[in-house]
Amino acid sequence: MTKIIGITGGIASGKSTVTAYLRQLGYQVIDADQVVHDLQAKGGKLYQALVEWLGQDILDQEGHLNRPALAQIIFSSKENLDRSADLQNGIIRAELGKRRDQLVQTESVFFMDIPLLIEADYVDWFDEIWLVALDEETQLQRLKERNGYSDQEAKKRLDSQMSLAQKRLFAHCVIDNSGSKEETFAQIRHALEGIS
Repeated sequence: MTKIIGITGGIASGKSTVTAYLRQLGYQVIDADQVVHDLQAKGGKLYQALVEWLGQDILDQEGHLNRPALAQIIFSSKENLDRSADLQNGIIRAELGKRRDQLVQTESVFFMDIPLLIEADYVDWFDEIWLVALDEETQLQRLKERNGYSDQEAKKRLDSQMSLAQKRLFAHCVIDNSGSKEETFAQIRHALEGIS
């Protein structure tokens, strides 16, 4: 029987580092952010839904989604955040389900990287949930470096998410990504031993 493992974490917690290493080890990983990116590409299902909702102002000169402008509108209010979630979740869930069902046919173990795995109610899709976690200070620092955010912007993004402490309650395995990549990779190898 196929084992499906969900990977989650907070913004800038290091999920990409973990999934890149899993791919390097030969595992298939469905990346929800990439799925969303595909769906938001010009002409995609999410692209069409977002343009219908917010109009042409969210497009750049070539007619692609202007992600910074879109993010600014969505994160500007709780109402917009909720509306965006309602609009996008059904479309994303259907596509993720389709890709999951395809991999079940060919893989004995595979992973799905879903940042909002718990918040968007995907918990029952998985045999195990791995949480990529780190201390808040390191998380804020990495977020500022990665996205060029000010202290205030970084804190606002972090505060808009479920805390890592809350996510720990759902995790079968916690990968602590506060240290070096080598330390993180060692934890992943150890966790893999437990599932085979």
